[in-house]
Amino acid sequence: MRIDAHQHFWLYDKERDRWITDEMAAIQRNFMPTDLAPLLRASNIDGVVAVQASQSLEETKFLIDLSTMYAMIKAVVGWVDLQADTIEEQLMQFQASSIVKGFRHVIEGEEDPDFLMRPAFLNGIKTLTKYNYTFDLLIRPRHFQSTLSCVSANPNQRFVLDHIAKPNFRDKEFEQWSIFIESLAKYPNVFCKVSGLVTEANWNSWTFTDFVHSVQHVVTCFGKDRLMFGSDWPVCELAAEYSEVIKIAQTAIGDLSALEEDAFWSATAKKFYSF
Repeated sequence: MRIDAHQHFWLYDKERDRWITDEMAAIQRNFMPTDLAPLLRASNIDGVVAVQASQSLEETKFLIDLSTMYAMIKAVVGWVDLQADTIEEQLMQFQASSIVKGFRHVIEGEEDPDFLMRPAFLNGIKTLTKYNYTFDLLIRPRHFQSTLSCVSANPNQRFVLDHIAKPNFRDKEFEQWSIFIESLAKYPNVFCKVSGLVTEANWNSWTFTDFVHSVQHVVTCFGKDRLMFGSDWPVCELAAEYSEVIKIAQTAIGDLSALEEDAFWSATAKKFYSF
């Protein structure tokens, strides 16, 4: 079984999905499992982790509902209000939905560089730990320091870094990012998705070799047993077809043993998300 550990579904709503700007007009439409299925078959991908794209409880329930209709969905990463006084009650309502394995907050959209260290947010993370849910880290450089502080304060929480923390492929400025990756990878409870690469590069003129240095740095720091593949479909379609995203990962990750290949394309995601 090969797993795509990071992709999205949505019924496009102009008001709710304002993050999809006019520059991203190519994805200002519906994307559902029936759209993804032929792409998975062509790339020999057997299942996916469906990750939230909007921040509401309705989004989480939408993904749960899709999982009851489409067997390709092996796990759901939803959204809850981690800062709410009712966080425990929110999580308890999802206990009956075993498909829900974790949650994500779009931290990259938060201007506060210390968002992850807000007391209410930290309480939310500790509640995730209590109920054995994972947390996806979607961040920008301004959040690097607070990410390290948050992870350090929660050694029993399973974290996964989305999109290898979005290195600056356009300007090829990697120093701050490289230091951060080295620091974050020292925490054994943090995993990393090789995902979302192509949309951080020049959408019209990237090359496969653009990503090799950064992915190899992630391999060196995290090791090959804490990495998993994610396409970031359909967002990736702004710059590349699904098959090209597969090839980017294959090119950048380099030679793998049979055991390492199984870990990257399947076993690590299954272990992390417990399915």
